[in-house]
Amino acid sequence: MSVVALVPAAGRGERLGYGMPKALVPVNGVPLLTRAVQGLFASGQVQHVVIAAPPSDVDLVHNATASLAPAGGAVHVLSGGAERTDSVRLALEHALRVIPDTSIVLVHDAARAFTPPEVIADVVAAVRDGHDAVIPVLPVADTIKQVNEVGVVVSTPDRTGLRVVQTPQGFRAEILKAAYCSGIAATDDAGLVEKNGGTVHTVPGHAHAMKITTPFDLAVAEALFSGGQE
Repeated sequence: MSVVALVPAAGRGERLGYGMPKALVPVNGVPLLTRAVQGLFASGQVQHVVIAAPPSDVDLVHNATASLAPAGGAVHVLSGGAERTDSVRLALEHALRVIPDTSIVLVHDAARAFTPPEVIADVVAAVRDGHDAVIPVLPVADTIKQVNEVGVVVSTPDRTGLRVVQTPQGFRAEILKAAYCSGIAATDDAGLVEKNGGTVHTVPGHAHAMKITTPFDLAVAEALFSGGQE
C-alpha cells in the first residue's frame, strides 16, 4: 500500500517578491519545493509525491523534481487550481486514479521546506496506528486576544489547549476523499475532515517546520540553514 504526498504549489508568492512561484524561490540556492520533496522522500515513508504546479510552470517543476524520487518512487506534476483547495483536490484525484493502492495521503506545504523527515515519519506512523487524520502541532507561545470588528479586545482565550498547526497533515485516503466530496469549506485539510465528522489526532511538530511566506521568513531560513538542512 502506497503513501502519497500531495504538494499544492501553484501559488504565485507575491509576498516574497521574487517574481516567480513561491515554491520555486530558492533558499541558499535550492528551491523550497526541491527541499520539501527531498524531505518527504527522506522520511523513508513516502513512495509518490504529486505536485500541483502553476499551469504555466508544469514543465519547469517537473524538470526540477523528477530526479528526486528514490528507486521505486515517482514524482507526478500536474496543473494546479486557482485556490489551494482546488490544487489539493486535483492532486488527490490524480493520486487515487493513477496510484490505485494509495492508502495514506499526506498534504504538505512546499513553504514548510525544512520539516524534519522524522516529523513526516511520525505523522505516517500515527495514521498507520489507526487514526483517520493526523497533524503535527506546536504549543502556542504567545498570548492570544480575540478582537471585534473595530479592534477592541473581547476575550483572552486560554492558550493551554491551543496549538499551532504545521504540515504534513496525514489521512487515510478514503477519509480525505470523503471530506473533499462533502462540499464543506475549511482553512486546512484537517479542518475539512473535522467538519465532516472525523477525529483529528496530533503529534509533536518541530520549529524547523516554519512556514516561509515573507522576505523576513526567507532571511531567517537562509540564516538557520546556511549549511544545509539540519
